[in-house]
Amino acid sequence: MAEEFVAEPIQPVAGTFDPAGMARGEPGLPQRFIWRDTEYSVASVLEVWKEDGPCHHGSGEKYLRKHWFRILTDQGPRMTLWFERQARSKSRRKARWWLYTIDY
Repeated sequence: MAEEFVAEPIQPVAGTFDPAGMARGEPGLPQRFIWRDTEYSVASVLEVWKEDGPCHHGSGEKYLRKHWFRILTDQGPRMTLWFERQARSKSRRKARWWLYTIDY
């Protein structure tokens, strides 16, 4: 398999978010999403991890920045997705779910 770097937003399909994750206060991984006009379905979650970072205001505290998910899709490719807890910019505030890499 060849891993390809992508770093593009994905469009979660409404109503497919994992309620168990949301009940724990985490983002609910969408079970279906659209990337480049193709809909993908999550077959299984292979790995989950979190990324933290320093406070942007200099307090020295660490904040949870991203939730990462390594998944296998029903369509075949393995993908690494991330959820950004804070939007990168006001113009892209709805882009919270991203595709990081894809393995064909």
